Amino acid sequence: MTETKESVVMNLLKKRVVLPGMLMLMMMGTVGCSGDRTPELVFPDNPSATAMYDTTVLHNEPKWTVNNAHDPGIIKTDQGYYVFSTDVKVGGGPKPGVMVRKSDDLIHWKWVDYALSGIPETALEWTGATNLWAPDVVKHGEVYRLYYSASTFGSRQSMIGMATSDSIEGPWSDQGAVIQTKSDDALNAIDPNVITDAEGRMWMVYGSFFGGIHIIELDPDTGKPKEEGFGKLIAARDMVTEDGAVEGPYIVYNEKFKKYYLFVSYDSLFEDYNVRVARADSITGPYVDFNGRDMTDTSFEPQFEVGNKILGGYKFGEDVGWIAPGHNSVLNDGGDYFIVHHARGETDKNWSYLHVRKILWTEEGWPVVSPERYAGEKEQDIPQGMLAGEWERLEIDPFIDGQEQSGKLLLKDKGKLEGSRGEGSWSFDGKMTLTLSWDDLAEGEGRTETVQVLPAWDWEKGVGTLVFTGLNERGMAVWGKQTSRQSK
Repeated sequence: MTETKESVVMNLLKKRVVLPGMLMLMMMGTVGCSGDRTPELVFPDNPSATAMYDTTVLHNEPKWTVNNAHDPGIIKTDQGYYVFSTDVKVGGGPKPGVMVRKSDDLIHWKWVDYALSGIPETALEWTGATNLWAPDVVKHGEVYRLYYSASTFGSRQSMIGMATSDSIEGPWSDQGAVIQTKSDDALNAIDPNVITDAEGRMWMVYGSFFGGIHIIELDPDTGKPKEEGFGKLIAARDMVTEDGAVEGPYIVYNEKFKKYYLFVSYDSLFEDYNVRVARADSITGPYVDFNGRDMTDTSFEPQFEVGNKILGGYKFGEDVGWIAPGHNSVLNDGGDYFIVHHARGETDKNWSYLHVRKILWTEEGWPVVSPERYAGEKEQDIPQGMLAGEWERLEIDPFIDGQEQSGKLLLKDKGKLEGSRGEGSWSFDGKMTLTLSWDDLAEGEGRTETVQVLPAWDWEKGVGTLVFTGLNERGMAVWGKQTSRQSK
């Protein structure tokens, strides 16, 4: 019996044969051939993933690529994309100095060097730090400013310092302290992010679960605070353990929606780190989430519901997945937005890896994150005929710590669906927006999920596939990944 194009492709997938995205689509009859009625759909090509848990690179920094990346801060320059990150190392003590990596495409990363030769003298004397944390780099005029954190774990005797350079690759000249906190202060001077607002004023957002997240205005000429004190509180949690942390703040302005978006990380960085977001009309807040909850409201119970949870630990199907993704930066690359963060391999949480993912925006102006790491995918209209088939679906539930496990979802012809959650219907707008409507759910559960579909690279399976990301009517993030397409 003659095999169909779809059966040939599925047999190749079962055998783990990796096909470039375009070749796969040509075999499936979706692009490239004269007379095709289905619009062209372009999947990313194979990005050649870095081997996980590779002990041969432990002491060979040029081979680290995305290994040992923690708390990444990104900047785009004329020379490419650069990530500056915390000094960490698997299998030994880290060399202090702020790690620097470079990419031409946000996919493939190469080691550059350390920005600094060690702990700057002022920071060392004030904090006794053995490594530097959570850097952020901005350009003001022709000068690059590198903001870094110096502290020791669990201490509030901390300092945010600044170094400057005429080149993104240095050499850097230390400019001393920007903000310092003492061990008996209520807040903690770490995790800086510097942003210029829509009116041209410069600000720094910073802090941790010791006293929450603060924002203070900077003098653009010096890159240091214009005023005495610590600035204004814009996010907090009424908890003092790692499981109650709020840290790693990052603010981005979206011109389309005229909103400022505050990203923060919750909970333990080794176990259940996750990314939350809220937004404001003014850079100084108040920042509120999808359900109107203020990020400074420590009286709301349960507190882990405050803030839209858009990224957490997860696993699709039988894949081992990722844990504790967090401490992100955000890149606005000409209107395309990316979230840049670290995540830990589920098999061995000592290894941290650099992840870059596309951010999509809901019609109401909320950021949602791709289920798959970026591999060059482009937003484009999706042929409706490609949606029917088997999917893995998961919820980024604020009530759940640790990994989320996906469940089955079957999108049938004629707009019906069924899966581990029950039955219902689906509809599509002919472009990117898919609506899933669930029947017979318990009161209070989200029944309608509005998601956007994107052609992506399945890093777990090594093939191009469709994914979706979006929110339900309660603001809970929902992800999906297609595992097989329904044959015609």
